[in-house]
Parts: sequence; structure tokens; C-alpha cells
Amino acid sequence: MTTHLSFVYLLLCAGIIMSNQEIAVSQGPEPSQGRSSVTEARFGKTQEGKDVTCYTLTSAKGLRAKVMEYGAILVSLEVPDRAGKAVSIVQGFDSLDSYISKPSTLGATIGRYANRISNARFILDGMEYRLTANAGTNHIHGGQERCFHKVVWKGQTYQSDTEAGVRLIHLSRDGEEGFPGNLTCTVTYSLTKAGDLKIGYTATTDKPTVLNLTNHSFFNLAGAQSQDILGHELMINALWYTPVGEGLIPTGEIRSVEGTPLDFTQPRTIGQGIAKMTETRIYDHNFVLNGSYGSLVLAARVYEPNSGRVMEVYTTEPGMQFYTGKGSAFCLETQHFPDSPNKPHFPSTVLRPGQRYESTTVFKFSTK
Repeated sequence: MTTHLSFVYLLLCAGIIMSNQEIAVSQGPEPSQGRSSVTEARFGKTQEGKDVTCYTLTSAKGLRAKVMEYGAILVSLEVPDRAGKAVSIVQGFDSLDSYISKPSTLGATIGRYANRISNARFILDGMEYRLTANAGTNHIHGGQERCFHKVVWKGQTYQSDTEAGVRLIHLSRDGEEGFPGNLTCTVTYSLTKAGDLKIGYTATTDKPTVLNLTNHSFFNLAGAQSQDILGHELMINALWYTPVGEGLIPTGEIRSVEGTPLDFTQPRTIGQGIAKMTETRIYDHNFVLNGSYGSLVLAARVYEPNSGRVMEVYTTEPGMQFYTGKGSAFCLETQHFPDSPNKPHFPSTVLRPGQRYESTTVFKFSTK
């Protein structure tokens, strides 16, 4: 599902581009000799009586991530500031009941299809597939009941000299939410010796299908409970974006960010950008990342001046959705483009039997 050619280059050739918390889990031993560690503890039960485990990953660099089986959710991510004080920089709840009773996508693995599919349908190999319409007439974030952030995954821990993590496995049945194929999916969260959070995705299918996975964490580098993210300085490594029409469905055009509030090619505060978003007052846009997708490239860099925290996002994906919501946190959802199944000139999201879906996103942290 990847290519080593620049998608922007291909579009130029085709003439398509247009100018202008804290959780009750047992604490394991601190990593020794620079190694990361992983421990696990029961987090609760679902309404159906399924036990849900929470895994705590700890690195020698002072990072601590908590991941649970329900929704393959990143519950918290503690990162030190310039003074060495670590707090969680992702929003989340402190109980499983809260995740179930207050449905949200906080920290969740999104699938089968992250973002939107127009009219909740697509045609593949001459067959039309009707999906759950849960955003007006459109489909978003995998549906309603069997979407990936509402199911219990099966976790398996692992450790090595370079990282510690958990692999979360889920079988999505043929026809769930309208998608074809029995899809076996694995999401791997790990903390590396270097202090990076790495999220890897793999999947296989027994029928042709479409697939677009992402993590939907809401970040605030000043701390998850801080009031807003307007003072964060953001750089997005993208010269282009996909404009949208009604229902936030892409028009199919690829447009330059130059001269628009979407131009983050040079660092500026999120607040400066939002002030120019006179109609929406929020960001909810897909950016076409520079570089050759399929290779790990820099997608974004964020700096929070008060804490000194710096977060860099690297990904193998061709796009990234920047979302600010009400302004207390932001999302950087690495992904394929919205509505790709209905836009043949967008990078393909088709996965066929015998193929292996692979995607990686890495979050690197430092201070200044």
C-alpha cells in the first residue's frame, strides 16, 4: 500500500494540483541500564463482562505511556518538561467506565477508516459497499458499534534491548459497519531506548477492502489539564492541503497553503492561525505531507514555550489531519486522505488478499 514516489510530484505531472490522569495500575520496576520496561494490570470490565488490561510502558528517558485494550487507546503519555517534571500531555479519562459512558475518540485507534467517506459508500472492483452513515449522510471514523475504538483488543507485551511495548490484535469480521473482508489488524505501541513513542500498524484481509488507520490523541504539551493550546508554536511539513465542501468531504482538489491560514511551513502559534480562521475558528484540515510516503518523514514539529517541551511527528503516511476542536488540545492524525475510496487520484487505501498493510508513526520528544 505504499510507494516511494512523491505523491505531489505525480499530481503535478497529472495537472491536478491547483495553485493557490492517573490510572490505578501496578507500577513495575524502573528501567535498568537504559532499557525500557512494560507492566500490566486490570483496568476494568466492559458492560458485557470482558476484562480490560492497561499496559504501562516506561523508558529510561522519563517517558511513561499507558495503553489499554479497549479501543487500543493511549490513555496517558507522561513527558518531562525542561525542569524534568513529567505530566501527561494527552487527554484521557481515569476509568474504563468513563470511556464507555462518554463516547469519544480520545487517544483511540481509529478504523476501519479514519476520517470521512462521502455518502457512506464506495465501489471496489465493480461492487458497491454501503457503510454506516454516522456523520449526516457520510461515514466517519469506522462507524458506530464495531468501530475500532469501541472494541476490546487482545494485548501481548514484549521487551528487547531497544524498546518495550504491547501488541494489540483485533479481528474485524466481514461486513462489520459495511466493510468487506475479515481483517486481522495489529497495533503496536512501544517506547524506545531513545525516548520515542512509536505506533505501528499492520493488517491482512481475506477479501479486497479499504483501510485507513490512525491514532486520535488530543495533545497539550503544557499538560493535558491546561486551558488552551493557542501559544503552541507549530510547523507542518506540507505545501498543500485538500480543501473540502459540504460535510467536510474533500472536493478532490489539491491546493497550496501559501497565503492561507493553513500555511505552517514556518513555525507560528496556533492562536495566530486560528485568529485568521474567520469562518470556522478551528482547524479540521488534511495536509498533503512533503516527501515520499512509505518512508518515515517529518510531518510536524510543536513547541510549547512555558514547559519547553518539543514534539516531532514522523510518519510513513501521505497525509495528516490537524484538528483543534475547542482549543484545549490538538490532534495530528497521520493518515491517508479523507474519502480516498471515492477519489481515484488520491493515494489508494485498497488492501487485497496476499498484501500486508503497514504504517508507522513516531513521536520524538525533547526540550529547549
